[in-house]
Amino acid sequence: MNEILTQEKSIYIQIGEMIENDILRDVLLEEERVPSTNELARLLTINPATAAKGINLLVDAGILYKKRGIGMFVASGAKQQIMKRRREHFYEDYVKSLMAEADSLGITKQELVAMILQAETGRSG
Repeated sequence: MNEILTQEKSIYIQIGEMIENDILRDVLLEEERVPSTNELARLLTINPATAAKGINLLVDAGILYKKRGIGMFVASGAKQQIMKRRREHFYEDYVKSLMAEADSLGITKQELVAMILQAETGRSG
């Protein structure tokens, strides 16, 4: 939860994404308790109702579940579920726009692949 909230999208959506990111990075593990809405509200200096709305998005998606009187927990299989959904959206959200921009700039497939390889090398070095 060390990410910073931005103005780009609704805060409750960002909260859901932060928790999902923590699950993907194994900061939050399956069957582990997640911070309460009040804890999130204090940590991020937001309204508890906003934090609850973000948590409820994940409950509705089956990523989190409630243990009555104890709190919210990461559901079994949540990490795989998040990865599957995000992979499905990756093409639409990134690849198509990347290809359209490359095409408008006259970047060839070979040049684009070279750029991707260069970026990969820069990341690991």
